[in-house]
Amino acid sequence: MHLYTADYVVTQNDGRDVIEQGAILVQDSKIQCVGHTDMLEIMYPDAPRTDLGRAVIMPGLVNSHTHVPMSLYRGFSDDKALMDWLTQDIFPAEAKLTPEMVETGALFSFAEMIRTGTTACFDMYMHSDAVFRAADKMGIRAVIGENITQFFPNLAFADMPAYRELVAAQAEKWRNHPRLRQAIVPHAPYTTNPDLLRELRALADDHGAIFGMHLAETRAETEGCLKDHGMRPVPYAHSLGLLQPDSTFFHCVTVDEEDISLLAEGRCAVVHNPASNMKLASGVAPVEKMIAGRVDVALGTDGPASNNAQNMFRDMYLASLLHKVDSLSPTACPAALALDMATRGGSAALHDPLIGSLEPGMRADFIALDLTTPNMQPVHHIVSNLVYAATGMENRLTVVDGKVLYQDGKFTTCDYAALCTEIKERAAFFA
Repeated sequence: MHLYTADYVVTQNDGRDVIEQGAILVQDSKIQCVGHTDMLEIMYPDAPRTDLGRAVIMPGLVNSHTHVPMSLYRGFSDDKALMDWLTQDIFPAEAKLTPEMVETGALFSFAEMIRTGTTACFDMYMHSDAVFRAADKMGIRAVIGENITQFFPNLAFADMPAYRELVAAQAEKWRNHPRLRQAIVPHAPYTTNPDLLRELRALADDHGAIFGMHLAETRAETEGCLKDHGMRPVPYAHSLGLLQPDSTFFHCVTVDEEDISLLAEGRCAVVHNPASNMKLASGVAPVEKMIAGRVDVALGTDGPASNNAQNMFRDMYLASLLHKVDSLSPTACPAALALDMATRGGSAALHDPLIGSLEPGMRADFIALDLTTPNMQPVHHIVSNLVYAATGMENRLTVVDGKVLYQDGKFTTCDYAALCTEIKERAAFFA
């Protein structure tokens, strides 16, 4: 067991307790105890201790929607509308990808996440075997799926039978992994068809995989769905049986009250992506209406090509400010709500009840931010500092499953300098 102490522990438990002069006791991969430092020192006098001093220990952030290999395309195509961005630049570039490129891009994104305080993510992309390998190597917690459309061949499979074989092989290989889980992730309604979506939902059920999909991301998508299927995207997904308790939908920007009711009825999770939605001018998701309608809402960065960062502290800040200016209300999306989406909401989106807070029995996924930097002082309200002042670069410690992945400038699961050289070489292929 090991005791970690700091000036503050932000628990994100049901009471949202903040403990001054707090501590957490970790045993193996779980949190055994959370409380005041003086009490835990008396209870566990022989436990080795890491005293972080003027710091705040908090749950690791959960990036609930991303495409991690796209760090290869950071800055490659900017300032374009979504469909132009995809069809003119991203899709042609992706056609050149190899598994080795994908693994490098994934490793680099995972390094960025670990450095800036993300301990878990939900990823969908191509050549997902390479993403699984990268996540396994880096030590991060992840839900990973092979993106699929109705257009064959895909980079990783030639046809639907080959896709089913890929899914079955991944299910067998990763079924009992302590940190990695499988997802079935069709791209979107406009790149699939009803029969394919029904089959993919059944495939998720067969393998016990999480189901995820982009949904209602733009006005154009909604208009196209009405034209092609006579329904808006959420009712269309409902008609196909996709709205299930193990389903997570990304974006949900153009949803109305009926859509929200259907999502709540299906007990689905939704992932809000403020930076991506702003950068691609997709619109503003009605986050507070969804939460009021009893929909679990998480937070995600989207991919490094449409954000262009994998830094959840930045997205918490942007989420809060976006909804204030959109509603012209300074009370919209307060700091506590942004933090909830990035922690407890991520637990719902990854369908893992053992992450998102620091409590006995929870997974030992946590981070610690330095409070000595100028932007983090003084501390009137620690959650305010975390959402409105932190940049992510204050993070001193990232622990996943009880294992230290980053501490005070050093990665423990990768050679970061070599990784920087490798991604530079890989990215040059697209220049």
